[in-house]
Order: sequence, then structure tokens, then C-alpha cells
Amino acid sequence: MTEQSSEPHAAEHPADHRWNRQRLRSNNEWLLLERLRTAGPASRAQLARDSGLSKPTVSTALAALEQAGLVREAGTVAPDRGRIAVLYEADPSAGYVLGVDIGRAWLRLAVADLAGTVVARSDVPNRGRSASAVARAVVGAAAEVTAAAGLRAEDVVQAVVGTPGVFDEDTDRVRYAVNLPGWGRSGLIAGMRQGLGTSVTVHNDANLAALGEYAFGAGTGSRLFLYILIGTGLGMGVVADGELFRGAHGAAGEIGFLPLLTQPMPGEPAPDGLPRRGMLEDAVSGDAVVRTARELGMTGPLTAKQVFDEARAGTEAAVAAVRQEAQRLAHVVAAVSSVLDPDLVVLGGGVGHSADLLLSTVEQTLHQLTPLRPRVAASVLGEDAVLLGAIATALRTARPQVFDRRSGGDA
Repeated sequence: MTEQSSEPHAAEHPADHRWNRQRLRSNNEWLLLERLRTAGPASRAQLARDSGLSKPTVSTALAALEQAGLVREAGTVAPDRGRIAVLYEADPSAGYVLGVDIGRAWLRLAVADLAGTVVARSDVPNRGRSASAVARAVVGAAAEVTAAAGLRAEDVVQAVVGTPGVFDEDTDRVRYAVNLPGWGRSGLIAGMRQGLGTSVTVHNDANLAALGEYAFGAGTGSRLFLYILIGTGLGMGVVADGELFRGAHGAAGEIGFLPLLTQPMPGEPAPDGLPRRGMLEDAVSGDAVVRTARELGMTGPLTAKQVFDEARAGTEAAVAAVRQEAQRLAHVVAAVSSVLDPDLVVLGGGVGHSADLLLSTVEQTLHQLTPLRPRVAASVLGEDAVLLGAIATALRTARPQVFDRRSGGDA
């Protein structure tokens, strides 16, 4: 970025001239702040070289940023020749964000500073017996984790909530969250937003997991990658060139609703062993693993984790159930790959945590099904993918928001 002339245009009103100079100063300050955030501490001279701004302009901008609490001194450096130079860095404590992951079994929350560093975290069992109880539990846990970080509620400038289903901005309701009964009730999100006391946006959990994996995990640098979340339900997030693809109504990636081709027509009985609702989610999910294991002879209280643990121990029925899950997953990967042509498919969620038992069969089956060869990998972030995606999403909004509030600028 180069400096612009400060001379007003002949026909320019003095008020317009003042506005343009203010806007130019704001742009310069934002440029330097982002340089410090992305590339680390730097001296005035280094910032001038990197930005193309003059040293006096850099000094003026840094002074304004420091006064606004957006940058701070980070030590000194002794160059080969010349005076010792002061280093500056973006101040991560200028603002904080809250990430929330709402699942059927767990509520996960974290507070992070503007550098993305988590300063407090809480994982709470989801014992809510109603949607309202779950919403109250989120608000209560948010207050506790904020206090644990030594912060006031007003220090949190943006919260992002991840939830199953699709959030409808027009109605302020969540649709299709079949595993959280009552979660689509009118007024529920508004009440939670009021209780959190800050700016709140709501996103699909698989979408946030995809963004988290792109920002911090296996998807980094991928041109187009898919995150398939296999847990209580089945969902998918699509990230292309670093941007989330949501579709026309926010429902892109709701692959759990894909119909099974083997499903009988309405009124016809379902063949043994096939889910009756005819949705892909019934065939590929944690519940499907348990159902298959029971059909193969396993008894007693069972969870998907227990089935995978038994498969690791060599229990025959569990090994067979896991193999069948992997084969079905391969069909999912083949189907979505033929439509989206990804370079990477990441398996995550509760079932995805056991990708070490799935990947070999998924890859072998995939090669039998399709000539397409996307790379299939396990999630690096595991159960933290949704939460870290929520934080990454919140930071994209919070950073310019904090800059505007503190500097009075318009980045």
C-alpha cells in the first residue's frame, strides 16, 4: 500500500477532505495492525519497508494504535549498525471471543484472545432435558468460563455458537436439528443471545468443524476439502479456497438427508437390516455402528465408542461392524467426490475419532467404487474441531470490530 497525496481536490468540500484524511489514517493503521498480527513483532523501520509507508507515517500510526490499546511494545532489537530499535506487536488482550459447541452429549466452550489463544475452557455434560434447559446451561457455562479467564462479560466482543441443524437468519431459528428435540423452537436463540450479552452468530457444527480444520488442522493449504462429521448424526462442511460454501439456504453439506436408493417406496416394508426412514444418516452414524453390532451378536449396553474399543481388542462382531461402517463411509466419499471433486476428505466427529480403524477399508472400498482419488485423512483436531472453528469464525468478525471501536476508524 502506498501513501496518497494529502492535497484536497479543487472541488472537494473541506469536510470531505477531513473525512478522506481520517479514512486514510484508519487504513494505514489497519494495514500495520494486520501486518503485526500475521507476521509478528516488527520495528518501525521494518514496518515502513513492508508496507511502503514512510517512517513518519508509520510512527504516527503506531502511536495512535498504542494509545488505543491495539499494539504494545514487545522488546527491542539491536541492528548491525545504528540505534537499538523498539519492536511492536498486536496486543491480543484488546478483545476476546467466545466459542460454543452444542452437542447432544457435551457442551464445549472456550474464550480466546485476538491472537486465537484459548485463555479458558469448559467441557460440560449436556444434561438438559429440554431445549430451554440446554440454552440456559450454555448461558451459565459461558458466564463461568468468562469469569475463569478473569474477564467481564463486556470483554467478550463476539460469540459464535455451533449446533446441529441449519440456522435460519430470517426466523432466528435452527432447522433440522433432529438430535436436539425442541431446538428449533421460536425465541430459543434470541433468549440465549440475550443471556450471553454480546454479539452472537449461530452456525452449523459441521461447517464450523470444517473451518476449524482448515485454520488449525488437516485442511490447511487445501484448495477444496470436505470435512465429514460422523457422530450422533452425519454432516459435511465444504471449504473452497479458504471460504465456506453454505449453499442458497445454508443447508449445503446436509448429506444426512440423502435418500438411500435401497429404501422401499412408501407403504412397502423395509428389508431386514435397512433403516426405515431411508436417510443416509440412519446408515452412517454412531447409532448405525451400534445397530450393526447388535445385529451381528453384540449384547448389553453399547455405544459406538465401546464397539470401536472392542474392535481394537479383536472382538469379531465389533470388527465386522466397524468394517461395514467404513464401507458405507466409502460410498459417502465416492458420492460427494463425484459432485465436488475435493483434493482432501477429512473424517471427524465421534466416529471419525476412530479413523485409524476406518481409513484402510475406506480407501480400499473407494478404489473399487470410483476412479476419483481424493486423499482421505483423519481429523487432526478431533473433538475440538467445532469449538476451534467457532473461535476462528468469531475472530474474523471481532478483529475489525475491536479496531473500529478502539480507534474510531472504519477498516
